[in-house]
Amino acid sequence: MMGVIKALTRHLVLAIPATLLLGLLFGAVAPVGWLSTLVIPLTLLMIYPMMVNLRLGELLRGGDGRAQGLAQLINFAVIPFIAYGLGLWWFADAPYLALGLLLAALLPTSGMTISWTGFAQGNLPAAVKMTVVGLILGSLAAPLYVKWLMGASIPVDLVAVFRQIILVVGVPMLAGQLTRYFLIKRHGAEGFRTQWAPRFPPLSTIGVLGIVFVAMALKAEDLLASPGLLIDISIPLLLLYAINYALSTLVAKVWLPRGDGIALVYGTVMRNLSIALALAMNAFGEAGSDAALLIALAYIIQVQSAAWYVRLTDRLFGPPAEAQH
Repeated sequence: MMGVIKALTRHLVLAIPATLLLGLLFGAVAPVGWLSTLVIPLTLLMIYPMMVNLRLGELLRGGDGRAQGLAQLINFAVIPFIAYGLGLWWFADAPYLALGLLLAALLPTSGMTISWTGFAQGNLPAAVKMTVVGLILGSLAAPLYVKWLMGASIPVDLVAVFRQIILVVGVPMLAGQLTRYFLIKRHGAEGFRTQWAPRFPPLSTIGVLGIVFVAMALKAEDLLASPGLLIDISIPLLLLYAINYALSTLVAKVWLPRGDGIALVYGTVMRNLSIALALAMNAFGEAGSDAALLIALAYIIQVQSAAWYVRLTDRLFGPPAEAQH
């Protein structure tokens, strides 16, 4: 069973479209109202495993202050407002789709930030710190940004959104860090790193695919009535990612050395879609399934674009130092 889950994790770019299709088919032939009861369990299954491998101690590491500052400037002073503008323009009559675009833009960094930075031979410690800082700042800022930017278009209960942040981020983070502490205490840091740490990320995949399935099944009736909706949703998503890649690459090339620049790109373009999806499904009721559908599609674009960017890295930033000798 674990072998199947690991295979799904490696091939997420295929697993997510397949799950979207299965959700659509299920929603077309079966009652789906009961699926909403699975949202919270799947959310916790999705978030908890990635919190076990989160290294909060990286916050104390220094030496990359400029990269960290530029990353958070892009993450919280630029990209959310680009997403908000795209949402106003493209989804003028569909505020919950605009909400999905904004949620994706408000929650930067994920485990993918670290993985892809490593594949591209960037500064891995800087990427780890961006992941931790982005997660904490995004969790605190997201409810405030949503209330500020979307409060006139949709009802936003600030207390309820913060309560959901505590549920989908705070509780799994506490549980994950306690799990990490006890496993390291029992098996040692090396034993945890080699034997236990690799076991947790695949478990998140089950939660991700489960939430994607539920979101798609809940929207199946609307999608079958308007099959062009998926294409309509994809266009502003593609624009958002294209703008993000272009801006982050330019900033990285102008102001940062190669390793820090690569970390900055993946620390700003990779979004924590798992938490965005959890918020959409948990904090905004049934209407949040519109936002969840958009975020589910963002997974496909994010994974594909990250893989292509790795191939372009040496052309954009030059080869790593050791390859130049």
